[in-house]
Amino acid sequence: MNIKRLVFNPFRENTYLVWDDTKEAIVVDAGNMSEAENDHLRNVVEELGLKVVMAVNTHGHFDHTQGVKFVVEEYGAKFACSAEDKFLMASDSSATMYGLKCNPVPEIDVDLSDSKSISFGNTTLRIIKTPGHTPGHVSLYNEEAKVLFTGDTLFKESIGRTDLPGGDYSWIMQSILEQIVPLGDDVAIYPGHEDSSTIGHEVLYNPFITEVLNNEINYRG
Repeated sequence: MNIKRLVFNPFRENTYLVWDDTKEAIVVDAGNMSEAENDHLRNVVEELGLKVVMAVNTHGHFDHTQGVKFVVEEYGAKFACSAEDKFLMASDSSATMYGLKCNPVPEIDVDLSDSKSISFGNTTLRIIKTPGHTPGHVSLYNEEAKVLFTGDTLFKESIGRTDLPGGDYSWIMQSILEQIVPLGDDVAIYPGHEDSSTIGHEVLYNPFITEVLNNEINYRG
């Protein structure tokens, strides 16, 4: 499995092109907002000779969804996301708060809230429900490559915000400690912002995790 990170929009959101030896590809969290960013994504896809078959979203926040319409229309791709986050994609209030125009998001073709996995080429990603940053947030796991796309649930030495509509601190910590950490120290994480990491690194150096593991705080409230 191959991964290329593209950093888009004013929030420096990580959009991932993921493909295998068949050259079938998915776009994880398409955050491209401008024509220049659309062109950059298009050029990379062409240079790599990829066939994009799906836009897959970990969650519905606008900085992760603004390129979905482009991907769907440009490549005839399907859109996969949890329907539990439809309320976020139906509103442009978050974008307007930052003075940005919100692009419309297509209807969901594949509802990840009731899907166990998605497949492309010879690759399968397991859907792991990781609510907390948003109600419908999911992470995408490939066991063979030991790769986890964590969206805005888990960052390098940090976690996603829980003060936005639908956010919940106890949920996000439960997702991290009960769904992500048990996958193993050697699993690489590819988050929605900033640099990649490993679960092992986060267990040792992420203050939100260590304060729970050291019994300094009860994340269940």
